[in-house]
Amino acid sequence: MIDNIEVFTQNSIRIKTEKGNIYFDPFHMTEEPHDADFIFVTHDHYDHFSPEDIDKVSCEKTILIVPEKMKDKAKEAAGSVNEIMTVTPGASFETHGLEFETVPAYNTLKPFHPKSAGWVGYILIVDGKRIYVAGDTDATGEAKKVKCDVALIPIGGTFTMDARKAAELINTIGPEVAIPTHYGSVVGSPSDGETFAGLVKSPIKAELKIRF
Repeated sequence: MIDNIEVFTQNSIRIKTEKGNIYFDPFHMTEEPHDADFIFVTHDHYDHFSPEDIDKVSCEKTILIVPEKMKDKAKEAAGSVNEIMTVTPGASFETHGLEFETVPAYNTLKPFHPKSAGWVGYILIVDGKRIYVAGDTDATGEAKKVKCDVALIPIGGTFTMDARKAAELINTIGPEVAIPTHYGSVVGSPSDGETFAGLVKSPIKAELKIRF
């Protein structure tokens, strides 16, 4: 499963699964694969919701999943996808055979991602694993209760957790594998990945996958 996970810029992710190719927050894509079965968007900031990049990865069958409060803004990408589905935080969903859950994603002491915005992280249930893509969040009470096998979480600081806080969250929830995102470009330093990996406790395995 880990070999099937790619991390591009920021929180831009592709996961190849038995349910199809699943993207999260495509951004600054250098290629145009047009191979997305599903595209998940965590929130409406420009580095997470990019209609231009959605167009690069989408095809005639693509399902776009967005938070409910993004319903109107998501129409900017309507011409690139087959269907738009909206979701609310803290719930379970199924679409076209894909099961997933949403986790509230927000800042606790910063103003950039208010809880009232209704933005989310996602837990995919695929290939016998639970894969948590946290989106832009701090180490919230909801995040600390996540049960997952693989966690992709932001570590760049400023708008999200930094490497230290992210490692503390990972050591709390205890996935098999932790993959840092959201650093080394818009925010954070490329070295943040090594800092994070050094703070993650065994037997959790930290995997650095981001492309700079």
